[in-house]
Amino acid sequence: MVIPRDTYLQQLIESRFNNLVKVLTGLRRSGKSFLLFKIYRDYLIADGVRAENIIEVALDDDAYEELRDPKKLSAYIRSQIIDEHQQYYVLLDEAQYAITREEMRNSDRPIRLYGILNGLLRLGNVDVYVTGSNSKFLSSDIMTEFRGRSDDIHVNPLSFAEFHAVAGLGTTEAYEEYARFGGMPHLMSLEEEEKKIHYLSKLFSEVYFKDISERHTVSRPLILSQLTDVLCSSVGSLTNASKLARTISSRDGDAVSSETIATYLGYLTDSFLFKEAKRFDVKGKRYFHYPSKFFCTDIGLRNARLSLRQQDEGHMMENIIFNELVARGYLVDVGVLEVIESSMAGKQQQKQVEVDFVINRGPEKLYIQSTLSMEGEEKKRQELRPLYAIRDNFKKVVITKTHAKPWTDEMGILHVGLYQFLLDRSLLTS
Repeated sequence: MVIPRDTYLQQLIESRFNNLVKVLTGLRRSGKSFLLFKIYRDYLIADGVRAENIIEVALDDDAYEELRDPKKLSAYIRSQIIDEHQQYYVLLDEAQYAITREEMRNSDRPIRLYGILNGLLRLGNVDVYVTGSNSKFLSSDIMTEFRGRSDDIHVNPLSFAEFHAVAGLGTTEAYEEYARFGGMPHLMSLEEEEKKIHYLSKLFSEVYFKDISERHTVSRPLILSQLTDVLCSSVGSLTNASKLARTISSRDGDAVSSETIATYLGYLTDSFLFKEAKRFDVKGKRYFHYPSKFFCTDIGLRNARLSLRQQDEGHMMENIIFNELVARGYLVDVGVLEVIESSMAGKQQQKQVEVDFVINRGPEKLYIQSTLSMEGEEKKRQELRPLYAIRDNFKKVVITKTHAKPWTDEMGILHVGLYQFLLDRSLLTS
């Protein structure tokens, strides 16, 4: 089954021969390779590009293992460019395989692959596209090497809208399926629940943890595994390395330092398994260093990791909304602000409240609350109180798990049903 990824395809089309290296990043198995080697390649062929002018190398394939040596990779690609008057397209999959551990760790050591990609750009008749499953592949050193000559396209697992378009299910049924199994593209070819869970669970041991071990020295793999479990079970909860270290140490009595946890958190976020949402002081306009929230990049991976034991519907919905906002290109933070409340005795007291998401994209800024329902006056007061306390004029939104059409209350807060929010990308900006 070919699942359209029109948003990403359009980004590739618009960046064609822009004299930049197009770097497709994202979680392993999220569809980067299929997007580049199938969807985009088919587009190029349909647009008149000759197949022999598309040079494809999948470095995670054993057949290309020899080409993980940057010098051999360069020689091979250049041997395929035989006519300086024709345009060529280089599609390089999982490029981090051509970067050694030493190159990744030592900032003073040049990464040879970057020089090769720069050299291909200088030929003038070569358009370069690479995929990578590690955020370090697009870190400050690559920006320095390319000097503004790279174009980042981050590919996420299927959004709900992409899933809904091909699932053949009604909206409510499709959401329940998506909230259970997530948006990893391969799942669309599996029908049985047992096979879906097996596939998702196997990704951790056979792909993600293996990748991390190959890139880093993981001296305590059990701790990495336990940390993954704790993060999966606490999505939507504030935490930090010290708190996580205490939680994991108390489980089996084997102490682990906060420094080790912080390092392993870096490995998990660098591999795009989790994304961090930092706390932002709405009134003070500043960030807190900790604690933060960590969200799973794919809710199905989270559920499979926990063997479907913890189905907290509210936190799962919050995770899905977070992923959708990230996919739409927003910078997503957790909002914090102080409010003054009167106690039962009539005394005023200061209390800290949370805005689920403070999102920014260019000049756009919005405040969003996520809740399953707004039934009951106490629940309504609890959810709206943080938004009422914000005094600026940026849009404020409440998303509830309903099919309700958007409406604006007397305080100017936009109320949106979850399903319409997930299916209509223009809804927040209209």
